[in-house]
Amino acid sequence: MNIFLYAHSGSPNRGCEAIVRSTTTIIKENIKGSKVFLSSFKPETDQMINNLDGIFDGSNSEIRKFSREWLISSIQFKLFKDDSYALGKIHKKIIKQIKGKDVCLSIGGDNYCYGEQPGWYEVNKRVKAKGKKLVLWGCSIGEEDLSKRKLEDLKLFDLILARESLTYNILTDKGLSNVKLVADPAFTMEKEELPLPNGWQEGNTIGVNFSPLVWRRNKGSQKAIKSLIEHILVNTDMTIALTPHVIDEGNNDYEILSSFYNDYKQTRRVILLPDHLNAVQYKGYIARMRFFIGARTHATIAAYSNCVPTMVLGYSVKSKGIAKDLFGEEKLVLNINELSNSKKLIETFEEMKASEKKIIAELEEAIPRTKRMSFKAVDYLAQIVGK
Repeated sequence: MNIFLYAHSGSPNRGCEAIVRSTTTIIKENIKGSKVFLSSFKPETDQMINNLDGIFDGSNSEIRKFSREWLISSIQFKLFKDDSYALGKIHKKIIKQIKGKDVCLSIGGDNYCYGEQPGWYEVNKRVKAKGKKLVLWGCSIGEEDLSKRKLEDLKLFDLILARESLTYNILTDKGLSNVKLVADPAFTMEKEELPLPNGWQEGNTIGVNFSPLVWRRNKGSQKAIKSLIEHILVNTDMTIALTPHVIDEGNNDYEILSSFYNDYKQTRRVILLPDHLNAVQYKGYIARMRFFIGARTHATIAAYSNCVPTMVLGYSVKSKGIAKDLFGEEKLVLNINELSNSKKLIETFEEMKASEKKIIAELEEAIPRTKRMSFKAVDYLAQIVGK
């Protein structure tokens, strides 16, 4: 069976890399004879994922002004308000790869959280027009993200796999009958343990991840995070490991974490992890931390899956839903508006520290169950293709 992964932005986002790596592994381990192919906006960044059977350029194609394609697109839209021809040309590299595939997985789990997605709607229509099975893999979608047009697109899918229960409940409440509850595949991803850097305290290092995405949504959050770092330095003997997880132009954790490092390196208790590690290597470091504080969802999944008590700088339904499914409540998840409140951040950190043993015990019970839910996604996939 040939499986086609698309809607992947590229591996500078280590969370996207983690999804591709873990998805490919669990499919190949559980569906005999399957081959997995990836379409990527940045295929050169994905070459390190060595269990794929092919990586294709899925970047957008330009419609040149005054070209034949531009004229047809303009006329079609002006007369009929129809952008399908233009979108088909923009995404022609992806659409070309549909042929010869048995099932197409839209793996951009976050894509539907960011407004209308007409390009993906068009690709999805082309998948169905070619008679292929269509799956939305490991998605998170909030109530505020849904529109009439998006719901119509969601009805096209043969299978929607929601990676947490909040999304599952929202979609089923909207009348969608093609939805199943699973867990993010990255809970199952392997780790690689590199040598520990100078200054790392084994059993007493706390990871901190912060992102430009959070900062842009709450301009006061950076100052509040610095207050939390200072609190940790003054009131504990822990080392702080600043941990990037997205290293993408215009959205680079390393840049903002470098500024933190420069502010506190003189304490000799702050480490900045490098920006060239892959997802399994970051997971190897996160797994050996005592605590983790993170804004990037897949950095927090790396921590959770290794039973590291985690405080989430949440900004979407996925952060809340994942925590709720692990603990039965949205434990230690702060919403975007709370992230400029240094008092709230410090209180939540102290709550995590005081509950350390309890949280570890809860995760030790929850993670095996959660990994089984990750593998359940492959069972549902096999069902729709008759394997």
